[in-house]
Amino acid sequence: MEISLQPVAPEQRKTPPPDDQLVFGKIFSDHMFRMDYGEGRWHNPRVVPYGTLEMDPAAMVLHYGQGIFEGLKAYRCADGRIHLFRPLKNMERFNRSARRMCMPEVDVQFHLEAIETLIRLDAAWIPHSVGASLYIRPTMIASEPHLGVRPALEYIHYVITGPVGAYYPEGFNPIKIYVSDQYVRAVRGGVGEAKTMANYAASLYAAEQAKKKGYTQVLWLDAVERRYVEEVGTMNIFFRIDDELVTPPLSGSILPGVTRESVIDLARHWGITVKERPITIDEVIDRIASGDLKEIFGSGTAAVISPVGEVFYKERSYVVQDGKVGEWSRRFHDEIVGIQYGERDDPFGWVHQVKP
Repeated sequence: MEISLQPVAPEQRKTPPPDDQLVFGKIFSDHMFRMDYGEGRWHNPRVVPYGTLEMDPAAMVLHYGQGIFEGLKAYRCADGRIHLFRPLKNMERFNRSARRMCMPEVDVQFHLEAIETLIRLDAAWIPHSVGASLYIRPTMIASEPHLGVRPALEYIHYVITGPVGAYYPEGFNPIKIYVSDQYVRAVRGGVGEAKTMANYAASLYAAEQAKKKGYTQVLWLDAVERRYVEEVGTMNIFFRIDDELVTPPLSGSILPGVTRESVIDLARHWGITVKERPITIDEVIDRIASGDLKEIFGSGTAAVISPVGEVFYKERSYVVQDGKVGEWSRRFHDEIVGIQYGERDDPFGWVHQVKP
């Protein structure tokens, strides 16, 4: 399919804000990509001015939640090159989510071409400073007007972008996490491993409770026994126990993060022992008390690496290694960010350069 372009007139384009005034998820670029699905095929791919979507009040996404999305970033290197970080992993995960939600897949190479076309048109929106980037949000929603529980026959796929600064305004400092043993995010056999909107809606109530208590994120436990650690809010979770890196296995209720996979690959490349195994919250607390647990950190596209300095569980707070940024947290963060911005070697071929 050929992508048509409907660019915004030069005099109508907005001025991107300075890098030091960027916040996450509130500013959007001039254009968006869109294509439509109907009669069993995708059609009319186009880049158009950023604007509202018109949907029938009976659009099935509004009633039955058939919607998925992805998140990745474009980075501007010091020499002006534009990088994407492992974008095909995001395109593949987008299709895994689509299959789980009974939605049509998008050809991964075409999906990447569409994103590159959009980025080239809005290249002026990519920040210049390290740490800032252009956030990219591919989305698919069921647009067919129909009341009745079944997969929709019509869909809208669109991609929006916007410049972002640091995910956490407080910077690369340890965050505090709240362990929820009352509410759950997902259950095995459900849709926890898909990047679907319902997973995030299910997390809001506990997240608001955590925020009121002064905590940044929720650490979710399994939905059956409420003993086993799963993930943290918008991130996967890692524990440095002695000199091993431990993370929960992908058991069907955890999102398979691209940054998670990158951390595991880097750790093994560096000779660090990685164990993907079940870990209970009781073990975490006991390991903190004994001093065996040297670091906790989260990983995700938005924040890259988030060191954890405090865990709150059953009305008690546990400080991790004096609440400071750990050695491995810093190392993984600096290495991944360095690769993304072209400042460090890329032995894995993770970086994809967007051609002018």
